[in-house]
Amino acid sequence: MIDLRSDTVTRPSREMLEAMLNAPVGDDVYGEDPTVNDLQDFVANLFGKESALFVPTGTMSNQICLNLLTKPGEEIIADADAHIFYYENAGPARLSGAQIFPIKTERGEIPIDLIQQAIRPSIYYFPRTAVIALENTHNRHGGTIISLDYIQKVHEIAKENNIAMHLDGARLWNAHVITKIPLSEYAKYFDTISVCFSKGLGAPIGSMLISTRENIERAWKIRKTFGGGMRQVGLIAAAAKFAIINNLHKLIDDHKKAIAFTLLVNKSGLFFIDENKVETNIVMIDKKVEIPMNRLINELKANGLLISAINENRMRAVFHLDVSFHDASDAANILINSTKSLLEQQ
Repeated sequence: MIDLRSDTVTRPSREMLEAMLNAPVGDDVYGEDPTVNDLQDFVANLFGKESALFVPTGTMSNQICLNLLTKPGEEIIADADAHIFYYENAGPARLSGAQIFPIKTERGEIPIDLIQQAIRPSIYYFPRTAVIALENTHNRHGGTIISLDYIQKVHEIAKENNIAMHLDGARLWNAHVITKIPLSEYAKYFDTISVCFSKGLGAPIGSMLISTRENIERAWKIRKTFGGGMRQVGLIAAAAKFAIINNLHKLIDDHKKAIAFTLLVNKSGLFFIDENKVETNIVMIDKKVEIPMNRLINELKANGLLISAINENRMRAVFHLDVSFHDASDAANILINSTKSLLEQQ
């Protein structure tokens, strides 16, 4: 079975499991797990920030960051397809009393003029605009890379208006590998950053929030409140560090697999993939045929391919460590042949 549903489906390698088995551990709630402490220092240094905090999930990391940067009744500007708005269960409203001002975009970069229009004037019946949140790479836009030039422009607006900047950088690793822009260069424009280890990097669990030492001290308390205090968690912190050291450079291969898959699928004429948006490891596939999505997904599964339906017309394929170049070609052929077979049955 070729599984392209997400880059979260990877399995730990034998070497990663050995690193986990050999990790020295302690009680992380007491700050006494040496492997976790080492990982936090290692990642903070990579991003050029003062401190970092290990948490179980990317959603928790994002929500702690937004809690740090907002007060109840304040507002967060974000893309309407941002993970924090689309997939996190109204987290800012439920956990922090903050609302999101969503703005539709073409590729995850909110037009500068729309950001300026969305910033609330200081009037008694408006919430205060507290945060501008960006997502890099952008999941629902197909792994698109948010450009550094754009980030710099948004940062200037935020600075002029005393607004904080948050980066949902779950897949920032992919952007870094493709653009060669240092992680610390991306990070310098944000007050808080969230990164994930369990997506393309291939670790089984874990995310990190990165910020100032003062913010991280506050984040410890928020993590406890949100139920994220963990104990001998060095076991999974070891997997995360192994993933950064050994798998980060492999993300370029996932991009190449995505391109190879895209060229084959587009050549069939049965689907449309915007090749200009295949910038990392995610491919958005639009049907050009009248086949019910549920029927197509089931047919693909029966023929050895797992893929995610985004809506009735769109699918998402995500390439990762556990998918080979041969698998990428096979997946394209399964998609094409299964579709042709269904068309013949109609």
